[in-house]
Amino acid sequence: MTLLNHSRLYLQRLGYESPPPPTLQTLRDLQLRHVCTFAFESLSTLLRLPVPIDLPSVEQKVLLDGRGGYCYELNQMFLALLQELGFEARGITGRVVMGGPPDARTARTHRLSLVTLDGVRYITDVGFGGMVPSSPLQLDTQAVQATAHEPYRLTLNEQEGSYTLWAEVSGEWRGLYVFDLQVQAAIDYEIGNWYVSTHPASPFLGQLKVALLAPGKRHTLNNAHYAIHALDQPSEKRVLNNVQELRALLRDTFGIRVPVHPSLDEVFAGG
Repeated sequence: MTLLNHSRLYLQRLGYESPPPPTLQTLRDLQLRHVCTFAFESLSTLLRLPVPIDLPSVEQKVLLDGRGGYCYELNQMFLALLQELGFEARGITGRVVMGGPPDARTARTHRLSLVTLDGVRYITDVGFGGMVPSSPLQLDTQAVQATAHEPYRLTLNEQEGSYTLWAEVSGEWRGLYVFDLQVQAAIDYEIGNWYVSTHPASPFLGQLKVALLAPGKRHTLNNAHYAIHALDQPSEKRVLNNVQELRALLRDTFGIRVPVHPSLDEVFAGG
């Protein structure tokens, strides 16, 4: 199999010397390796910079510039890799309800992917921040599904043709997002990304949100509030005291090459 240069680099970053076959085990491995390698991060929206989501721009930012991204970037790059490896996969979108009622009618601002393997449908998502699933989830079952981290489950609203993704956190089931299988065009992602990156009501505008998984752990950063969430253990939390500490954390824990920007330290200090 001959892959594009960026796909070869992507696989190398994920620990592959050659293209893996399009199997369920490969999908599981790819998803886990991705969420433990590439950080979810909102440095661009913190700085109120444009967030281009054409594939070449995303690959340049994540693979070459040492950055991470959010769902419109990471899930697009992941989908392109899956398709190039021979997976039957396409993009879908959803409405984030985490932190609110699971039946809330929020904006359609989350991107994920639908993969079909031997007639069985799965969702795969590498761009949902601190609660991103670390394994693909079978779509057509409402059973609890184990992942490399917390258990998840899906429920179906037959009347609306929508699904809700739930995660079990500290013994409580929390709704994360609601999605359907509607076919999406490029403009659908552009509109959602425009809202997330520019609208005054967006939870990302002017905010720093960072997440990266590790075996049995989730590292999260919300402005100056850093936490390590471990399975079956109390979370470790602390507040960062200065810009130097924040920069070191982004570099050493989240693997992010912090971009050069004239007002970055001022914005960091304000967060």
